[in-house]
Amino acid sequence: MIRPRLLAATAATALAALALSGCVAKTDAAASGSLTVTSTDTSCDVSAATATSGTLTFDVTNQSSDVSEFYLLAEDGLRIVGEVENIAPGASRTLTVVAQPGDYYTLCKPGMVGEGVGKASFAVSGEKVAATGDDAEQKQKAVDLYAAFVKDQVEQLVPAVDSFVAAYESGDDDAAKAQFPTTRAFYERIEPVAESLGDLDPRIDYREVDAVAEGLEWTGFHRIEKDLWVPAQDALNSDGVTPAWQNWQPSTPAERAAYGDQLIADVAELNDYVHSDAFTEALDAQGIGGVSNGAIGLLDEVATGKISGEEDWWSGTDLWDFAANVKGSEMAFSLVQDFASSSGSEGAALVKQIQTGYDDLDASLAQHGSLQSGFVNYRELTEADKREFTDLINALAEPLSKLTSTILE
Repeated sequence: MIRPRLLAATAATALAALALSGCVAKTDAAASGSLTVTSTDTSCDVSAATATSGTLTFDVTNQSSDVSEFYLLAEDGLRIVGEVENIAPGASRTLTVVAQPGDYYTLCKPGMVGEGVGKASFAVSGEKVAATGDDAEQKQKAVDLYAAFVKDQVEQLVPAVDSFVAAYESGDDDAAKAQFPTTRAFYERIEPVAESLGDLDPRIDYREVDAVAEGLEWTGFHRIEKDLWVPAQDALNSDGVTPAWQNWQPSTPAERAAYGDQLIADVAELNDYVHSDAFTEALDAQGIGGVSNGAIGLLDEVATGKISGEEDWWSGTDLWDFAANVKGSEMAFSLVQDFASSSGSEGAALVKQIQTGYDDLDASLAQHGSLQSGFVNYRELTEADKREFTDLINALAEPLSKLTSTILE
């Protein structure tokens, strides 16, 4: 976490939009054809699991007991290339996308919270389809799809925080420790959004030394972290000077309840914001430049906290945060790279250099674990490991810093 800054995360383009798939493999759908999608409380059935590239229409009917959403996800299962939301029980909505060749996923999200149901593979074959619409229209699609990505991450953060807090408040510290880094990953992928909202990010994610320096009440993830990983009596805080036990004691059960409930309330406030008109207006105001700035801002998160091990000082789970920041940055870049490439030979060369930088950084991270299987504790890294990460981040940061100006030329 770094100090609040202007909203820098806005991005997402789906020049290569897709099609969704449900739970059961069915027949092939022709280009310009229509597929039916049925969303229930437990399933997401699509009438075909394959299609030919071109314009595809998904007629989505919500047969669940709650408001639902339908998503088309890229092969990484993270980037959203198409979505339709706020489908009331018994209602139907239509999603139309230009499907490029590739592998995708479809899923429904009854209740518009959590990780969704019925996630299934969807394959598109055929030739690449030329993007339609003028430049402004394509850039607005990027902004809209980034908004959908942010909403999805926060919708998954809400129940993850509920489960994490329940373990913490009940005294099940082993369960809370296991959930701490995985829960934070949803937040770390979209952190600049919360950082734009005044004191919301400080309440959710400030380290102790930052809260004390600014005279703020210390709450949020890192307050809970210190309760879970109680420091030794002679330990120092992340500033390397302040004694860990100075003006601090492990929380009582009542204090745990207060800190846990506050985190739930703050995340609920974040969820309300990303589903508000104010959020949409903020993203629209920044336009496509927010996409590349989001990529840059998330890499800055790594450089200013995670690479030094100061973020998760007591748990040593910094590599989870590191990887989530990088993934969020890489996703933002992947959604705007076509705009940079189309700006000329220099733009194309810049895109290639940036992608190489991400690939090298991903490969280095993979030597120490993954978000799915877990990472080694930060304290297990050698000085050589840290230097390698630093060199790779610097190598990526330099060309990435040129991305916004290239896109806006």
